[in-house]
This record gives sequence, C-alpha cells and structure tokens, in this order.
Amino acid sequence: MSVTPCGFTRTPDKGPAPLRWADGDWTVEGRRPEVSSLRPLRGLEVEWPDAPVPLDGLMLLAAAGVPLTADRAAPWVPADLAALLTDRDWLGHVPDGTTRCLADLRREEHSVRLRRLAHPAAAPAQVSIVMATKRPGLVGAALAQMERQRDVSAEVLLGLHGVAFEQVREAVERCSLPVKWVEAAQTVPFGEVLNRAAGLASGDHLAKWDDDDWYGPRHLADLVMALAYTGADVVGTTAEFFYLEPLRATIRRTTFASGASYPSEVWADHVAGGTILVPRVKFQEIGGFPGLPRAVDLEFLKAAQKAGARTYRTHGLGYVLRRGLSAEHTWQLPLAHFVKVAANQWRGFRPSLLMEAA
Repeated sequence: MSVTPCGFTRTPDKGPAPLRWADGDWTVEGRRPEVSSLRPLRGLEVEWPDAPVPLDGLMLLAAAGVPLTADRAAPWVPADLAALLTDRDWLGHVPDGTTRCLADLRREEHSVRLRRLAHPAAAPAQVSIVMATKRPGLVGAALAQMERQRDVSAEVLLGLHGVAFEQVREAVERCSLPVKWVEAAQTVPFGEVLNRAAGLASGDHLAKWDDDDWYGPRHLADLVMALAYTGADVVGTTAEFFYLEPLRATIRRTTFASGASYPSEVWADHVAGGTILVPRVKFQEIGGFPGLPRAVDLEFLKAAQKAGARTYRTHGLGYVLRRGLSAEHTWQLPLAHFVKVAANQWRGFRPSLLMEAA
C-alpha cells in the first residue's frame, strides 16, 4: 500500500465509502483497499468494530492523504486521532464538482491534518532559513512568522541587501531564534546575496523565505515531511493563494494561465520560489543559487533538474504570496494576470485554515 499522498485528487468524482474491519483487516467494499482506487472517493467513513483492533492499516490510509471521518470514536482510539476523525466541519460544505469548490478545499485541509499525524518525525529537523531583503520594515514581521514554526529547530540567515544591520537590529534582538546576517551592497546580485547568507548555515536543510509573504506555523515541518515521505532532493509548495494588496483581495488558483491544472502532491519541475527547501549537502552539489539579479528561483530549479535532482511539489495551503504592484517584485506579472487565473476570489485576507491566521 502506498503511504504517501502523491497523486492526491483535489476534486473527487465519487462520494464517500465505508471503511470496515473484516477478516483481520480494514476493508472497503469487502477488499483490502489500494490507495489508487480510493483517490476518486470523497473520503472513507470509519465503522468501528466492537472490540479493539490494530490501527496500522487506518494510519497508512491517513499517511496517504485519504480523508477519513467517523461520527464517533471508539474508546480505544488515541485522543489525537479521535479528535481529527470526529471533526466533521469539512463535511458541512457541499461539493459541486468544480475546482472552485470550497468543499474540496476544506477536504484537502482535513487530509493534510491527517497526514501530519500519520507521518511523525523522529526528531525536529534542523532548518536554516535563508532570507535576502532590501526592505528593513518587513524584517520584524518575517522573523515573527519564523518564530511561529512548529516541529522544527530553526536558525535565521539574513542577507541584508543594501540594508545596514542597524536598520534591523531591534527586530533581530527581539527574535528568539538564532540569527546570523551578512551585509551586501545594493549592487550585488540578489542570488549572490542569498548565497552569502546560505554560507552561514549550520542546519541539515536550507529553506528559502521571502520577506513579504505569509507562512503558516507548520510550513517548514510540512516541507520536511514531504522530503521524508518522497525521498525527493528538493521540495516546495504550490503557489496557490495570493493576496493582491492594491485590490485588498485574496485569490486562489488551481490552474496555470493556459488552463492546465496546477496540482499538489506531484513530482514537478516547478514550485513556489519562496518555499524551496533542500538538504544543505544537495544545495552545495547543485551549486547554490545562481548569482543573478532576477529569476533566481526559476534558475535554481533548472540547475537542480540539470544536476539530476528530483523536485516534489506538496500542498500550498500554508503559504500566501503577497502581490503589490509589478515593479515591487522580482517575479513581474501584472495584477490582472492573477485575477485571470483565479479559481476563487475573496475580499480581504482569506487564506486556508491551515495558516491559522488571526
């Protein structure tokens, strides 16, 4: 049985099915389930036997991202699993079979929570967060989000790009994480600033962080989890949620501008640049970030592919990209582009529930 969510289907075309204990195993329609055959289902409804039984098979389904639910939990089910299975709020949304469906978003959030429970880490991963910035006013908020990260041990590596340390000293001194920094002139290419900061790393993994985006508290842990269950060389998330600051609106995209689908939990050559995570040894083998002023993320992913590294794209529910006017970003696309590709659009800041935003 597959124990990864690779191939997770965002918009299933079938309803739920019962998951029962029979003949010494968990079964669906009388057979031991194969994950691939469950992908079209909205989920599995657990029907508990009268006596305690092993939960290994059920946890394998959770690890594969299969949405599981139950109207009650048997008394012998661990409390954390029982709480997730009986949290049925996600079922309160009616699916309509389209990628715009809020019910599918809530279903995927539930699936991710189950994956987290089923893929426990032996110990918190050592992650070095690399961030280059020209905007000292954003550093405090970025550091605060780094401090929120759960189930990892993090250090911060700041590349101050035309910024003096005195401009960010107060924010750095407030931060409870270890912070190292380098100062670089504004004329130094952005990619080179990132490399100088990355050179200070002591963690097992390097994670790229953008100063103006939002990250949920399990962002890094989810990336490390994806690295573990896939064996990938590079991981990142979908670029799914965008906050369009001039319009004061949040959009969610599930397709490219061409109309092609933009799925999560797939092997891919593209991930959101602000979410790249890579083992430090592999980062060095790839050659680091290209010393360019723009398109650093894209060129790094190309270099990784050329070096034979495999890239995996996990869910993007714990990440929101902020978009201002095009001139403010190294990735320059007009706001109209993001409105065009939106599957959903909301007023104000409306991220996934996994962001745990106030």
